[in-house]
Amino acid sequence: MKVKLLSIALGIVLSATIMSASAQKTYTEGVVTYKTSMRGQDVEIKEYFTADSAAATFTAGPATIKLLSDANHKSFAILVDVPVASIKKAAIYTPDEVEQVMSSLPSFTFAPGTETKQISGFNCKKVVATDTKDKKTYDIWVTNDITVPPTAIPEYYKAIGGFPVQYTSFQQGQSTEITVSSVTDQKAPAGTFGIPADFDKISKDDLAAMSGGR
Repeated sequence: MKVKLLSIALGIVLSATIMSASAQKTYTEGVVTYKTSMRGQDVEIKEYFTADSAAATFTAGPATIKLLSDANHKSFAILVDVPVASIKKAAIYTPDEVEQVMSSLPSFTFAPGTETKQISGFNCKKVVATDTKDKKTYDIWVTNDITVPPTAIPEYYKAIGGFPVQYTSFQQGQSTEITVSSVTDQKAPAGTFGIPADFDKISKDDLAAMSGGR
């Protein structure tokens, strides 16, 4: 009887271990680290997120860039900090400009496939995304190992059925390939989601003029 009880107990422990190993981890806040390429240069981006805010930050040459947005897509700002040039600017988009950005994004339908692979330690499955505007298709790899707030997922992939780990990102008419390298529950430093008082607030057009755009 003792042997039988030990066997049952061992079975319960093993089952619990297996369930724990396959359990989905839920993040309410944290940071997504991902890699991409900008103008031929590899760039690492850290995107801090909570249930209502997101802040993506990266360096480009001597500049530190931060993109701020909220869960409802009512506000958007780009912060540029160039210490060597004593530049601290925050370009704040107007509601109409935010709406224009949102309307320029692709609109997808999704077709889950059967292919699977592991990316950055995540168990991923392929989903084919078809843009309803131009009918182009994209292979997106998503995982259900974790769940995150909507702020941590690109707006155009929120109905894809998982967290995108390897995907095509879109902004201002351009696309780039993204690979997530990690997701942690690290809390954002104080002030991450705000605009510091020593930043000059400018318009989107002012920022474009600074960078040589239109």
